[in-house]
Amino acid sequence: MIKRPDLLHQIQKATRRSRVVVLVGPRQCGKTTLAREFLSSEEKNYFDLEDPDDLLRLEDPKAELSALKGLVVIDEIQRKPELFPLLRVLSDRKPLPAKFLILGSASPALLKQSSESLAGRVEMIHMSGFSLEEISDKKLKTHWFRGGFPQSFLARSDESSFVWRKQFIQTFLERDVPQMGVNVPAPMLRRFWAMLAHSHAQVWNAADPAASLGVSQPTVRKYLDYLDHLLMVRELQPWHENLGKRQVKAPKIYVRDSGLLHLLLGIRSKEEFRDHPKRGVSWEGYVIEELFKKFQPDDAYFWATHNRAELDLLFLKNGKKIGFEVKLSDRPSLMPSMRIAVRDLKLEKLYVVYPGKENYDLDYRIQTISILDLEKINLR
Repeated sequence: MIKRPDLLHQIQKATRRSRVVVLVGPRQCGKTTLAREFLSSEEKNYFDLEDPDDLLRLEDPKAELSALKGLVVIDEIQRKPELFPLLRVLSDRKPLPAKFLILGSASPALLKQSSESLAGRVEMIHMSGFSLEEISDKKLKTHWFRGGFPQSFLARSDESSFVWRKQFIQTFLERDVPQMGVNVPAPMLRRFWAMLAHSHAQVWNAADPAASLGVSQPTVRKYLDYLDHLLMVRELQPWHENLGKRQVKAPKIYVRDSGLLHLLLGIRSKEEFRDHPKRGVSWEGYVIEELFKKFQPDDAYFWATHNRAELDLLFLKNGKKIGFEVKLSDRPSLMPSMRIAVRDLKLEKLYVVYPGKENYDLDYRIQTISILDLEKINLR
Protein backbone atom coordinates (compact mmCIF):
# COMPACT_ATOMS: atom_id res chain seq x y z
CA MET A 1 0.00 0.00 0.00
CA ILE A 2 1.27 3.49 -0.85
CA LYS A 3 1.49 5.65 2.27
CA ARG A 4 -0.02 9.14 2.26
CA PRO A 5 1.67 10.80 5.25
CA ASP A 6 0.89 14.43 4.35
CA LEU A 7 -2.85 13.77 4.08
CA LEU A 8 -2.80 11.78 7.32
CA HIS A 9 -1.02 14.67 9.03
CA GLN A 10 -3.58 17.15 7.70
CA ILE A 11 -6.44 15.03 9.04
CA GLN A 12 -4.76 14.54 12.41
CA LYS A 13 -4.21 18.28 12.83
CA ALA A 14 -7.75 19.06 11.69
CA THR A 15 -9.39 16.57 14.08
CA ARG A 16 -7.43 18.09 16.98
CA ARG A 17 -8.56 21.65 16.33
CA SER A 18 -12.05 21.21 14.79
CA ARG A 19 -15.20 19.54 16.05
CA VAL A 20 -16.18 18.23 12.60
CA VAL A 21 -13.80 17.45 9.74
CA VAL A 22 -15.17 16.74 6.26
CA LEU A 23 -12.89 14.78 3.92
CA VAL A 24 -14.19 15.36 0.41
CA GLY A 25 -13.03 13.69 -2.77
CA PRO A 26 -14.23 11.65 -5.75
CA ARG A 27 -15.17 8.04 -5.24
CA GLN A 28 -12.32 5.52 -5.27
CA CYS A 29 -9.66 8.13 -4.49
CA GLY A 30 -8.68 6.53 -1.16
CA LYS A 31 -10.80 8.34 1.46
CA THR A 32 -11.93 5.14 3.20
CA THR A 33 -8.38 3.74 3.32
CA LEU A 34 -7.21 6.92 5.05
CA ALA A 35 -10.12 6.88 7.52
CA ARG A 36 -9.27 3.32 8.50
CA GLU A 37 -5.90 4.59 9.71
CA PHE A 38 -7.91 6.14 12.56
CA LEU A 39 -10.63 3.52 13.05
CA SER A 40 -11.24 0.10 11.56
CA SER A 41 -14.58 -0.62 9.91
CA GLU A 42 -15.32 -3.15 12.66
CA GLU A 43 -15.28 -0.56 15.45
CA LYS A 44 -18.56 0.75 16.81
CA ASN A 45 -17.55 4.36 16.04
CA TYR A 46 -17.28 3.61 12.28
CA PHE A 47 -20.33 3.92 10.04
CA ASP A 48 -20.33 3.10 6.32
CA LEU A 49 -23.61 4.40 4.94
CA GLU A 50 -23.39 2.05 1.98
CA ASP A 51 -23.50 -0.90 4.43
CA PRO A 52 -27.11 -1.96 5.19
CA ASP A 53 -26.09 -3.04 8.71
CA ASP A 54 -24.70 0.40 9.50
CA LEU A 55 -27.81 2.05 8.09
CA LEU A 56 -29.87 -0.07 10.48
CA ARG A 57 -27.71 1.08 13.38
CA LEU A 58 -28.63 4.67 12.46
CA GLU A 59 -32.40 4.20 12.37
CA ASP A 60 -32.37 6.32 15.54
CA PRO A 61 -29.28 8.42 14.76
CA LYS A 62 -29.50 10.72 17.77
CA ALA A 63 -29.56 7.85 20.25
CA GLU A 64 -26.79 5.98 18.45
CA LEU A 65 -24.39 8.88 17.85
CA SER A 66 -24.90 10.77 21.12
CA ALA A 67 -23.72 7.73 23.13
CA LEU A 68 -20.32 7.56 21.40
CA LYS A 69 -17.04 9.01 22.63
CA GLY A 70 -13.78 9.84 20.92
CA LEU A 71 -13.54 10.05 17.12
CA VAL A 72 -16.59 8.99 15.09
CA VAL A 73 -16.17 8.25 11.36
CA ILE A 74 -19.16 8.46 9.00
CA ASP A 75 -18.39 7.29 5.45
CA GLU A 76 -20.45 8.29 2.38
CA ILE A 77 -22.34 10.99 4.29
CA GLN A 78 -24.16 12.15 1.13
CA ARG A 79 -26.37 9.06 1.52
CA LYS A 80 -27.97 10.62 4.63
CA PRO A 81 -27.72 14.43 4.37
CA GLU A 82 -30.35 14.70 7.14
CA LEU A 83 -27.52 13.89 9.58
CA PHE A 84 -25.98 17.34 9.18
CA PRO A 85 -28.38 19.22 11.51
CA LEU A 86 -27.91 16.49 14.11
CA LEU A 87 -24.13 16.76 13.82
CA ARG A 88 -24.44 20.49 14.53
CA VAL A 89 -26.25 19.70 17.78
CA LEU A 90 -23.80 16.96 18.77
CA SER A 91 -20.75 19.11 18.02
CA ASP A 92 -22.08 21.91 20.28
CA ARG A 93 -22.16 19.79 23.45
CA LYS A 94 -20.09 20.92 26.44
CA PRO A 95 -18.02 19.09 27.43
CA LEU A 96 -17.53 17.58 23.98
CA PRO A 97 -17.48 13.76 24.21
CA ALA A 98 -16.94 13.07 20.49
CA LYS A 99 -15.57 14.61 17.32
CA PHE A 100 -16.59 13.61 13.81
CA LEU A 101 -14.64 12.72 10.69
CA ILE A 102 -17.06 12.73 7.76
CA LEU A 103 -16.22 11.25 4.37
CA GLY A 104 -18.13 12.13 1.25
CA SER A 105 -17.93 11.77 -2.50
CA ALA A 106 -18.10 15.44 -3.34
CA SER A 107 -21.53 16.68 -4.29
CA PRO A 108 -23.21 20.09 -4.34
CA ALA A 109 -25.66 18.87 -1.68
CA LEU A 110 -22.86 17.73 0.61
CA LEU A 111 -20.96 21.00 0.37
CA LYS A 112 -24.12 23.06 0.84
CA GLN A 113 -25.30 21.09 3.87
CA SER A 114 -21.92 21.11 5.59
CA SER A 115 -21.35 24.83 5.06
CA GLU A 116 -24.83 25.85 6.19
CA SER A 117 -25.59 23.38 8.99
CA LEU A 118 -22.06 23.29 10.42
CA ALA A 119 -20.93 26.86 9.86
CA GLY A 120 -18.11 27.72 12.28
CA ARG A 121 -17.75 24.10 13.38
CA VAL A 122 -16.39 22.33 10.32
CA GLU A 123 -13.02 22.08 8.59
CA MET A 124 -12.98 20.74 5.04
CA ILE A 125 -10.13 18.82 3.44
CA HIS A 126 -10.15 18.09 -0.29
CA MET A 127 -8.28 15.07 -1.61
CA SER A 128 -7.78 13.29 -4.89
CA GLY A 129 -5.86 10.26 -6.12
CA PHE A 130 -2.15 9.67 -5.59
CA SER A 131 0.10 12.65 -6.15
CA LEU A 132 3.51 12.33 -7.81
CA GLU A 133 5.05 13.19 -4.44
CA GLU A 134 3.47 10.06 -2.91
CA ILE A 135 4.97 7.66 -5.44
CA SER A 136 8.43 6.94 -6.81
CA ASP A 137 9.91 9.44 -9.28
CA LYS A 138 10.58 6.44 -11.50
CA LYS A 139 6.82 6.02 -11.92
CA LEU A 140 6.28 9.51 -13.40
CA LYS A 141 5.32 8.28 -16.88
CA THR A 142 2.99 5.61 -15.51
CA HIS A 143 1.37 8.09 -13.14
CA TRP A 144 0.85 10.61 -15.93
CA PHE A 145 -0.57 7.97 -18.27
CA ARG A 146 -2.82 6.09 -15.81
CA GLY A 147 -3.74 8.94 -13.47
CA GLY A 148 -3.88 8.99 -9.70
CA PHE A 149 -6.87 6.80 -8.82
CA PRO A 150 -5.27 4.03 -6.72
CA GLN A 151 -6.79 1.07 -8.56
CA SER A 152 -5.91 2.56 -11.95
CA PHE A 153 -2.34 3.45 -10.99
CA LEU A 154 -1.65 0.14 -9.22
CA ALA A 155 -3.21 -2.08 -11.91
CA ARG A 156 -1.07 -5.00 -13.16
CA SER A 157 -0.97 -3.67 -16.74
CA ASP A 158 -1.96 -0.67 -18.83
CA GLU A 159 -4.83 -2.74 -20.26
CA SER A 160 -6.12 -3.57 -16.76
CA SER A 161 -5.86 0.11 -15.85
CA PHE A 162 -7.82 1.07 -18.96
CA VAL A 163 -10.58 -1.44 -18.13
CA TRP A 164 -10.80 -0.15 -14.54
CA ARG A 165 -11.12 3.46 -15.69
CA LYS A 166 -13.77 2.50 -18.26
CA GLN A 167 -15.82 0.72 -15.61
CA PHE A 168 -15.28 3.59 -13.16
CA ILE A 169 -16.77 6.11 -15.59
CA GLN A 170 -19.73 3.85 -16.33
CA THR A 171 -20.48 3.24 -12.65
CA PHE A 172 -19.95 6.90 -11.81
CA LEU A 173 -22.43 8.06 -14.44
CA GLU A 174 -25.05 5.33 -13.99
CA ARG A 175 -25.05 4.94 -10.20
CA ASP A 176 -23.09 7.61 -8.34
CA VAL A 177 -24.25 10.71 -10.21
CA PRO A 178 -28.00 9.96 -9.78
CA GLN A 179 -27.43 9.23 -6.07
CA MET A 180 -26.01 12.72 -5.75
CA GLY A 181 -29.18 14.31 -7.09
CA VAL A 182 -27.97 15.02 -10.65
CA ASN A 183 -30.74 14.20 -13.10
CA VAL A 184 -28.94 13.96 -16.44
CA PRO A 185 -29.12 10.81 -18.62
CA ALA A 186 -25.83 8.91 -18.35
CA PRO A 187 -25.21 8.75 -22.15
CA MET A 188 -25.73 12.51 -22.47
CA LEU A 189 -23.31 13.32 -19.64
CA ARG A 190 -20.79 10.81 -21.04
CA ARG A 191 -20.86 12.53 -24.45
CA PHE A 192 -20.47 15.92 -22.82
CA TRP A 193 -17.53 14.72 -20.71
CA ALA A 194 -15.83 13.38 -23.83
CA MET A 195 -16.32 16.77 -25.51
CA LEU A 196 -14.63 18.41 -22.53
CA ALA A 197 -11.72 16.00 -22.91
CA HIS A 198 -11.24 17.16 -26.49
CA SER A 199 -11.35 20.77 -25.21
CA HIS A 200 -8.94 20.06 -22.37
CA ALA A 201 -6.77 23.09 -21.47
CA GLN A 202 -8.79 25.35 -23.76
CA VAL A 203 -10.92 28.39 -22.98
CA TRP A 204 -14.53 27.36 -22.43
CA ASN A 205 -17.06 28.05 -25.15
CA ALA A 206 -20.57 26.68 -24.53
CA ALA A 207 -21.82 27.16 -28.08
CA ASP A 208 -20.17 24.12 -29.73
CA PRO A 209 -21.13 21.46 -27.14
CA ALA A 210 -24.65 22.91 -26.87
CA ALA A 211 -25.13 22.63 -30.62
CA SER A 212 -23.65 19.11 -30.75
CA LEU A 213 -25.87 17.86 -27.92
CA GLY A 214 -28.98 19.72 -29.10
CA VAL A 215 -29.46 21.57 -25.80
CA SER A 216 -29.21 25.19 -24.71
CA GLN A 217 -26.04 26.88 -23.57
CA PRO A 218 -27.39 27.29 -20.00
CA THR A 219 -27.99 23.52 -19.96
CA VAL A 220 -24.40 22.66 -20.90
CA ARG A 221 -23.31 25.21 -18.31
CA LYS A 222 -25.20 23.11 -15.73
CA TYR A 223 -23.51 19.94 -17.00
CA LEU A 224 -20.13 21.60 -16.58
CA ASP A 225 -21.00 22.72 -13.05
CA TYR A 226 -22.05 19.17 -12.12
CA LEU A 227 -18.72 17.69 -13.18
CA ASP A 228 -16.85 20.55 -11.52
CA HIS A 229 -18.68 20.09 -8.19
CA LEU A 230 -18.07 16.34 -8.38
CA LEU A 231 -14.32 17.01 -8.74
CA MET A 232 -14.02 15.44 -12.17
CA VAL A 233 -13.40 18.71 -14.04
CA ARG A 234 -11.56 21.86 -13.03
CA GLU A 235 -12.74 25.29 -14.14
CA LEU A 236 -9.74 27.59 -13.91
CA GLN A 237 -10.98 31.15 -13.80
CA PRO A 238 -9.26 34.04 -15.61
CA TRP A 239 -7.32 36.73 -13.73
CA HIS A 240 -8.04 40.35 -14.64
CA GLU A 241 -5.63 43.25 -14.24
CA ASN A 242 -6.34 46.88 -15.07
CA LEU A 243 -3.83 46.90 -17.89
CA GLY A 244 -5.63 48.63 -20.71
CA LYS A 245 -5.54 45.34 -22.63
CA ARG A 246 -8.34 43.09 -23.84
CA GLN A 247 -8.17 40.09 -21.56
CA VAL A 248 -9.78 36.66 -21.82
CA LYS A 249 -12.77 36.41 -19.46
CA ALA A 250 -13.97 32.81 -19.89
CA PRO A 251 -12.57 29.93 -17.81
CA LYS A 252 -10.22 27.22 -18.98
CA ILE A 253 -11.41 23.63 -18.63
CA TYR A 254 -9.36 20.65 -17.48
CA VAL A 255 -10.25 17.00 -16.85
CA ARG A 256 -8.65 16.66 -13.44
CA ASP A 257 -7.35 13.11 -13.61
CA SER A 258 -4.98 12.46 -16.51
CA GLY A 259 -5.94 8.78 -16.66
CA LEU A 260 -9.61 9.62 -17.12
CA LEU A 261 -8.65 12.20 -19.74
CA HIS A 262 -6.80 9.56 -21.73
CA LEU A 263 -9.71 7.11 -21.42
CA LEU A 264 -12.15 9.75 -22.67
CA LEU A 265 -9.79 10.43 -25.60
CA GLY A 266 -9.78 6.71 -26.43
CA ILE A 267 -6.05 6.23 -25.70
CA ARG A 268 -5.46 2.61 -24.61
CA SER A 269 -1.66 2.26 -24.55
CA LYS A 270 1.54 4.23 -23.99
CA GLU A 271 2.39 3.54 -27.63
CA GLU A 272 -0.77 5.34 -28.80
CA PHE A 273 -0.09 8.13 -26.33
CA ARG A 274 3.51 8.73 -27.43
CA ASP A 275 2.52 10.53 -30.65
CA HIS A 276 -0.99 11.65 -29.74
CA PRO A 277 -1.84 15.27 -30.66
CA LYS A 278 -3.26 15.87 -27.16
CA ARG A 279 -0.04 14.83 -25.43
CA GLY A 280 1.06 18.44 -24.80
CA VAL A 281 -2.21 19.63 -23.27
CA SER A 282 -2.39 16.41 -21.26
CA TRP A 283 0.99 17.30 -19.73
CA GLU A 284 -0.26 20.81 -18.96
CA GLY A 285 -3.27 19.51 -17.06
CA TYR A 286 -1.23 16.85 -15.27
CA VAL A 287 1.32 19.38 -14.02
CA ILE A 288 -1.36 21.87 -12.98
CA GLU A 289 -3.08 19.23 -10.83
CA GLU A 290 0.24 18.30 -9.23
CA LEU A 291 0.86 21.97 -8.41
CA PHE A 292 -2.58 22.23 -6.78
CA LYS A 293 -1.94 19.09 -4.71
CA LYS A 294 1.49 20.27 -3.63
CA PHE A 295 0.81 23.92 -2.77
CA GLN A 296 -2.94 24.21 -2.06
CA PRO A 297 -3.09 27.90 -3.08
CA ASP A 298 -5.39 30.45 -1.50
CA ASP A 299 -6.64 31.28 -5.02
CA ALA A 300 -5.65 30.22 -8.52
CA TYR A 301 -6.22 31.60 -12.02
CA PHE A 302 -4.86 31.64 -15.55
CA TRP A 303 -4.19 34.83 -17.47
CA ALA A 304 -4.45 35.62 -21.18
CA THR A 305 -4.91 38.63 -23.40
CA HIS A 306 -6.23 38.79 -26.93
CA ASN A 307 -2.71 39.82 -28.00
CA ARG A 308 -1.56 36.28 -27.02
CA ALA A 309 0.24 37.21 -23.82
CA GLU A 310 -0.61 34.45 -21.36
CA LEU A 311 0.24 32.59 -18.19
CA ASP A 312 -0.83 28.99 -17.61
CA LEU A 313 -1.29 29.33 -13.86
CA LEU A 314 -1.25 32.10 -11.27
CA PHE A 315 -1.17 31.16 -7.59
CA LEU A 316 -2.00 33.56 -4.77
CA LYS A 317 -0.43 32.10 -1.64
CA ASN A 318 0.55 33.81 1.61
CA GLY A 319 0.27 37.24 -0.02
CA LYS A 320 2.52 36.26 -2.93
CA LYS A 321 1.76 36.13 -6.66
CA ILE A 322 3.61 33.21 -8.24
CA GLY A 323 3.32 32.28 -11.90
CA PHE A 324 3.73 28.90 -13.60
CA GLU A 325 4.23 27.97 -17.23
CA VAL A 326 4.05 24.31 -18.21
CA LYS A 327 6.22 23.03 -21.06
CA LEU A 328 6.56 19.53 -22.52
CA SER A 329 10.08 20.19 -23.75
CA ASP A 330 13.57 18.79 -23.19
CA ARG A 331 14.93 22.28 -22.51
CA PRO A 332 12.46 25.19 -22.34
CA SER A 333 13.64 28.60 -23.52
CA LEU A 334 12.64 32.11 -22.59
CA MET A 335 9.50 33.36 -24.35
CA PRO A 336 8.44 37.03 -24.69
CA SER A 337 5.09 36.24 -23.01
CA MET A 338 6.95 35.15 -19.86
CA ARG A 339 8.58 38.56 -19.48
CA ILE A 340 5.24 40.23 -20.18
CA ALA A 341 3.52 38.16 -17.49
CA VAL A 342 6.20 38.94 -14.89
CA ARG A 343 6.01 42.66 -15.69
CA ASP A 344 2.26 43.12 -16.08
CA LEU A 345 1.19 40.85 -13.23
CA LYS A 346 4.03 41.93 -10.93
CA LEU A 347 4.97 38.33 -10.20
CA GLU A 348 7.46 37.58 -7.46
CA LYS A 349 8.59 34.55 -9.45
CA LEU A 350 7.68 32.61 -12.58
CA TYR A 351 8.50 28.90 -12.72
CA VAL A 352 8.58 26.96 -15.99
CA VAL A 353 7.76 23.36 -15.06
CA TYR A 354 9.02 20.67 -17.45
CA PRO A 355 9.81 16.91 -17.41
CA GLY A 356 13.61 17.25 -17.47
CA LYS A 357 16.02 17.07 -14.53
CA GLU A 358 18.05 20.30 -14.68
CA ASN A 359 16.88 23.53 -13.01
CA TYR A 360 18.24 26.76 -14.47
CA ASP A 361 17.47 30.49 -14.70
CA LEU A 362 15.99 31.94 -17.88
CA ASP A 363 15.81 35.57 -16.75
CA TYR A 364 15.41 37.70 -13.67
CA ARG A 365 12.58 36.07 -11.64
CA ILE A 366 12.07 33.34 -14.28
CA GLN A 367 13.37 29.84 -13.61
CA THR A 368 12.87 26.41 -15.14
CA ILE A 369 12.22 23.66 -12.63
CA SER A 370 11.80 19.91 -13.00
CA ILE A 371 8.46 18.45 -11.98
CA LEU A 372 10.57 16.13 -9.80
CA ASP A 373 11.86 19.14 -7.82
CA LEU A 374 8.66 20.95 -6.84
CA GLU A 375 9.71 20.80 -3.17
CA LYS A 376 12.40 23.39 -4.05
CA ILE A 377 9.70 25.99 -4.70
CA ASN A 378 9.06 28.09 -1.60
CA LEU A 379 5.68 29.84 -1.46
CA ARG A 380 5.89 30.76 2.22
